[in-house]
Amino acid sequence: MDRLLLVEDDESLALGIEFSLKDGGYEVSRTPTVEGGKNLFQVELFDLILLDVNLPDGNGYELCKYIRTKSDVPIIFLTACDDEVNIVQGLEIGGDDYITKPFRVRELLSRIKASIRRNSKNISNSKKTSSENTLKSENILVDNIKGTVQKNGEAINLTAQEYKLLLIFMNKPNVLMKRDEILCELLEGEDPFFDENTLSVYIKRIRDKIEDNPREPQYIVNKRGLGYKWNKDTCSTAGDD
Repeated sequence: MDRLLLVEDDESLALGIEFSLKDGGYEVSRTPTVEGGKNLFQVELFDLILLDVNLPDGNGYELCKYIRTKSDVPIIFLTACDDEVNIVQGLEIGGDDYITKPFRVRELLSRIKASIRRNSKNISNSKKTSSENTLKSENILVDNIKGTVQKNGEAINLTAQEYKLLLIFMNKPNVLMKRDEILCELLEGEDPFFDENTLSVYIKRIRDKIEDNPREPQYIVNKRGLGYKWNKDTCSTAGDD
């Protein structure tokens, strides 16, 4: 049974969400504060976190940042703000999805199921995304056996989704890919809520981690109106069959 952490300070809403989640077959731990979320996260293992943005002792963004230093567990933001700035901010700091209030229970359950399924598949299949044991492109080294990424010999921490997206690019060096082509390969047709704007945010997050100057990217470049490509050569080593 999947375990969820719900961080929501609206008591009546939180109770309703908790009831719906438990009725949907999930185990739920609930807290109304950032501090409570940190404490529960430190002592329990969760398959997904539902995180309100506005909390009495801070905001969900800072809790998301804290969690991302420890784990790549899927995080879905619950927000009353549906403007693009707030949505993008949540995704840029490590959120996997967002849902705006008020929302339908069926939609929330669908988003949760999709995020958990996608994350589980990424973890189990990330080493299979490439047929090679290692991929190297200038100072970026990917070890598919260990599932690690290094830049100049130093480890880079990527979420499962970011790791899969990086492999998609590195496995097709110097090949221009359209956005819908990248999305299709990344999601394997599983998540209808994942849009092009979210893809842009994921690419920005990877750039922030691998580029010397993310404002002038050298690895993942954008051809306006056409798509993206990995702008460097990639060499690889295959494992023994």
